[in-house]
Amino acid sequence: MAKGTKAAIDKNQLYAQSAVLMDAASGRVLFEKEGETVRPMASTTKIMTCILTLENGNLDDEVEVSDYAASMPDVQLHIRKGEHYRLKDLLCSLMLESHNDSAVAIAEHIGGSVEGFAQMMNDKAREIGCTDTYFITPNGLDAQEDIMTEDGGVKTVMHSTTARDLALIMSYCIKQSPQKESFLEITRTPSHSFSNIEGKRSFSCNNHNAFLQMMDGALSGKTGFTGKAGYCYVGALEREGKTFVVALLACGWPNNKSYKWSDTKKLMSYGLEHYEQRDVSQEELPKEWFLDIPVEDAQTASLYGKKEVGVFVKDDGNAPALLMKPEEKVKVSCSIKKCLKAPVEKGQAVGTLQYQVDGEVVWKREICAKEEVRKVDYEWFLKRVGDAFFAL
Repeated sequence: MAKGTKAAIDKNQLYAQSAVLMDAASGRVLFEKEGETVRPMASTTKIMTCILTLENGNLDDEVEVSDYAASMPDVQLHIRKGEHYRLKDLLCSLMLESHNDSAVAIAEHIGGSVEGFAQMMNDKAREIGCTDTYFITPNGLDAQEDIMTEDGGVKTVMHSTTARDLALIMSYCIKQSPQKESFLEITRTPSHSFSNIEGKRSFSCNNHNAFLQMMDGALSGKTGFTGKAGYCYVGALEREGKTFVVALLACGWPNNKSYKWSDTKKLMSYGLEHYEQRDVSQEELPKEWFLDIPVEDAQTASLYGKKEVGVFVKDDGNAPALLMKPEEKVKVSCSIKKCLKAPVEKGQAVGTLQYQVDGEVVWKREICAKEEVRKVDYEWFLKRVGDAFFAL
């Protein structure tokens, strides 16, 4: 069977109620099943806790345990009020064993309180591009709270996300964050042993992300489970220059712990088989899009001269190497001004190129003026009149 005609995944073949396969480099959704449905996400929450901590803390920070942190339910490291731990050790506890008490100790250290840290989480989610995510806890335990609406009312929201948003967060963690290398190092660590700073207690943590041993190129991931959320997972894989993220929500309940691994492997394999990299900046563009643009009220060499300005496409260095199916097409549209009014600055944006795949905008580029054009003024007018008079 030809590569472009391989069978697509049947959504009914997946166990997860919500699933997304994402191109981590571009954030483009390659496959989804109820990818925009809001659901609780359990301990997959902790990827946001981890990346925020890496970006706002120091791994050698000393963290003091509060009574509230020590009171968290299982899964626990069993830290005690008043003890002190190195931040890196707590992050390993968080990501390898998914300890809920470590999550709260970290959140209080970075955000001042759980509520303060949750606000940081929500701000970061919006910055990343999440549109349907709401964080209440740093550990993913089921929670809800009442919030004010814009019209002055009150609504109840739960700690929740969508498969799309969760995939976006993981893509940010491994591709865009200035702390991506530290994130990968921690989440890929097989085991980690440490003591509290007082040196009175010792601990050992083992990585429970079984996907790391399931497929060549497995990069990172985080499991999760609560009674409301069911089994959840978000994981990343890099192979053949392609980086995929899979996010699964509500992927079975006990005793179906293995469903998430089946769905993850199925989606990753689908991505590897069906998608290839394409540099969309190489798409041929019509020359008539880039004709010189007339400029009104422009200073010229003569009193009644006309002025046109040339244009160029700005190279912003952000050309995406998209993962696309061989049969997919890139549609490029151009919006550019037909006339300009002086003054015009060199490099001034005068138009936009928009690249779309399957109706989704994947890249925008600016069309800019090649040169400065000054506006006519009294001094210019007198000079041009003088030139015309002496030319008689």
